[in-house]
Amino acid sequence: MSGASLSANDLGWGPRRGPAILRDVSFVLPAGRTLGVVGANGAGKSTLLRLLYRFYRPTAGTVQIDGRDLWRMPPREAARRVAAVLQEQPTDFALTVSEIAGLGRLPHRQGLSSAGFRDTQIVEAALHRLDLAALARRRFGTLSGGERQRVMVARALVQEPRVLILDEPTNHLDIRHQLEVLEMLRGLDVTTVVSLHDLNLAFDLCDAVLVLVRGEMIALGPPETALDAVTVARAFSVSAWRERLLPSGRSRFTYTLPASDRT
Repeated sequence: MSGASLSANDLGWGPRRGPAILRDVSFVLPAGRTLGVVGANGAGKSTLLRLLYRFYRPTAGTVQIDGRDLWRMPPREAARRVAAVLQEQPTDFALTVSEIAGLGRLPHRQGLSSAGFRDTQIVEAALHRLDLAALARRRFGTLSGGERQRVMVARALVQEPRVLILDEPTNHLDIRHQLEVLEMLRGLDVTTVVSLHDLNLAFDLCDAVLVLVRGEMIALGPPETALDAVTVARAFSVSAWRERLLPSGRSRFTYTLPASDRT
């Protein structure tokens, strides 16, 4: 896998008979870089991601991959370029873990052809990478929430995308598997867009951060500049300050409710 450049140009979306939920979002993400999308609940994070993985068609603006409009690509080609890992997980599949992961190969097959030797190798490698090899024959519906989340990440990797979209990828994961998934994401040679609630995680993982408030972009840039105390306070309605930890030099946020909200 190798990354592709991803850009949004004056991007917007809203329901046909309702107000816009997302307005005038623009960014350019070079190939192989990671963009974090942060904001309070209802800020428009999931809407933005749905536009980037072609679930919603923009009502304004465009999404481009390597300079090509995502909606001018044939669906199969788009599916080879973009994969998504969502918060919502199916629970009633009768398929096994290996079969779910194998669904990621569908955009690469011709017609009704069955999985080949290379497909099997790719699936096995992804399951091993996500610590799922021992669960390969388990029914997906019998897994815990964290295990299902890792299976969906494996399915996305099996798709061999050039752009990977993740909506809160560490939800449901225990501490060890959170660390393993994050370490894996750092090692991928793909372009990644990830929505996050944890600002400390955004600092550690992302090359750039986009901050949304009520559907509008209020900051975009490296974490050190996009996540200043004023922006965080505006985005999340909290008082925030950032500390630099020694000897690692990493930044950590601390939050409190504004004095006016305390009882």
